[in-house]
Amino acid sequence: QVELVESGGGLVQPGGSLRLSCVASGQIYSINDMGWYRQAPGKERELVASITTDGSVNYVDSVKGRFTISRDNAKSTVSLQMNTLNPEDTAVYYCYADVQVCPNYEFNYWGQGTQVTVSS
Repeated sequence: QVELVESGGGLVQPGGSLRLSCVASGQIYSINDMGWYRQAPGKERELVASITTDGSVNYVDSVKGRFTISRDNAKSTVSLQMNTLNPEDTAVYYCYADVQVCPNYEFNYWGQGTQVTVSS
């Protein structure tokens, strides 16, 4: 089994910063894509950022220039540095990882979610 554990959410004022981290553990042969989704109340879950094994990144337009995704392959971690936060960033943030538990067997795993609230 594979487990993803997130940390770093909380309450921050508009214009502030937060850093989310997620570590994967368990039966891991390799990890392909990792990333972050978010879901705000009454809205669909959306992909915020993703990163491949070789470091290629993708961002939703609304966070470009403000958020930075990174990963440490040796530690099976993915992080999301969020700057210049605004109330529209308020959501539950979920990390995910496409994990090969053994060669040719890949599954998608999710963290439990961490709340980010941007409010004055």
